[in-house]
Amino acid sequence: MRPGLWEIDNKVGAKDSQMGRQMAQLQKQLAAMPPEQRKMMEDMMARHAGAAMSGVSADGVKVTMCMSRDMVERNELPMQQTGNCTHQRLPQVGDTIQMRFTCTEPPASGEGTVHLDGDRAYTMDLRMTSSVKGKPETTTMHSAGRWLGADCGNLKPPPLPPRKN
Repeated sequence: MRPGLWEIDNKVGAKDSQMGRQMAQLQKQLAAMPPEQRKMMEDMMARHAGAAMSGVSADGVKVTMCMSRDMVERNELPMQQTGNCTHQRLPQVGDTIQMRFTCTEPPASGEGTVHLDGDRAYTMDLRMTSSVKGKPETTTMHSAGRWLGADCGNLKPPPLPPRKN
């Protein structure tokens, strides 16, 4: 992947899942939010996650994110920078990366496949299992990322976690 500004379009597969309901709720909240409050939320997201929302719909969210040279050199995927999650990345075969993850907040686990399309685009499919009120729930997500350019503008990359030895 190239360092710079990326647009990532995330689509939730199970609209009747907890995540699907949360996306619909987020869409309603954003529509009702006063412009100054929305700007505060977007500024906070940019500072802490290195991302800016560029669209929310009932089935997903589109964000722009700044990828630093360090993130690229460490082969960090944008999703590895979020939440209290641990990731296991299997050896890359050709243009395909397999991974597994476990998150503590909220509790969830899953696996995914990333298909790289050169260094300017990728697609990612995730399958996540979680528990909602003691009942298991599976959610799928499809993401498509594309490189927009080397200049991130005012958007700063997210902080990197310490390297694991």
